[in-house]
Amino acid sequence: MTTEGHGLHTHVLDSLGLEITAGEYPPGSVLRTDELAQRFDVSRTVVREVIRVLESMHLVESRRRVGVTVRPTEEWNVYDPRVIRWRLAGADRPRQLRSLTVLRSAIEPVAAGLAARHATAEQCAALTECALGMVATSRGHQLEGYLKHDVAFHRIVLNASGNEMFARLGDVVAEVLAGRTHHQVMFEDPDPAAVTLHVQVAEAVREGDADRAERLTREIAVGALQELDVLAP
Repeated sequence: MTTEGHGLHTHVLDSLGLEITAGEYPPGSVLRTDELAQRFDVSRTVVREVIRVLESMHLVESRRRVGVTVRPTEEWNVYDPRVIRWRLAGADRPRQLRSLTVLRSAIEPVAAGLAARHATAEQCAALTECALGMVATSRGHQLEGYLKHDVAFHRIVLNASGNEMFARLGDVVAEVLAGRTHHQVMFEDPDPAAVTLHVQVAEAVREGDADRAERLTREIAVGALQELDVLAP
């Protein structure tokens, strides 16, 4: 696919993904390939490629003699990072953020405890570097810089757990953190207590203290839920 073709594909995919997840095409709605090609001024080939991607996310299904039909919400692949991104961009953002943060609170403390047992020296060093990066960008409204270190920190914890199921949630957590930042569900400067907790988690992992790593990470999750009560009630 050419660069131009890829750009058209991405534009159509994002537009339809946002509309479906926002409920503009309720379950059971039928999408017509010809109508979509005309609406977006693209070839039917581009539309078919987009439909295939939406099918892979279980947002739609192609049915003979019916066309492309929007599937019920409970059938969507809600762990797909793009589905998460689209849902966070819609009116259902507060509920979606809370659902994802509760998921994180169930997974990440256990992952941190496992990381304290299994992390390599390189992973411990990288975790410390990320925590220090968070400290350095936690003042002066540097949220994009902070986000980069925050995402990397949580990816390392999930990977260092040694559990491949947890590791695969790295993209999910990245979308949650990015969504909070890009949709202004963050304070202009991160909570100092949360920043300190990340530094302490890195220390606990490096020292092999699994109980402390798990407890501190649970505190981070509780703090994130409390922030949502204020910023996205």
